[in-house]
Amino acid sequence: MGKLSRFGVAMDEDLLDRFDRLVERRGTHANRSEAVRDLVRDALVESEWEDSDEEIVGTVTMVFDHHASDLSERLDSLQHAHHDKIVSSMHIHLDAHNCLEVLVVRGTSAQVRAIADGLLGTKGVKHGKLVLTTTGQHL
Repeated sequence: MGKLSRFGVAMDEDLLDRFDRLVERRGTHANRSEAVRDLVRDALVESEWEDSDEEIVGTVTMVFDHHASDLSERLDSLQHAHHDKIVSSMHIHLDAHNCLEVLVVRGTSAQVRAIADGLLGTKGVKHGKLVLTTTGQHL
């Protein structure tokens, strides 16, 4: 980490109060400065993903009813089509009907997003989300 620089931020009092509550919820080691640094890092990482040819890593989390007509087979087929980009998967039976599946995906931003869009857009997937990250080596 480099030398710390100080700067001032003007903010509406209501917004600052809400921000302070967020910082407080994060625990005893959190403070405004660290929270702002976290937000800046998040914004920089997100901008890195947008149109990058750099490798990124993400998780695709989805909930689905495994009794839905051939849904499991369609999801498996999509996953096999991208076996070279799907690093790992975890399948959990939530109840008698619903399953949670988490996939770790690695590739360029476009590749990872295309895989996630294909899986999450499959008819019968009840809910899902793509979460991206990076090693942070450029932050």
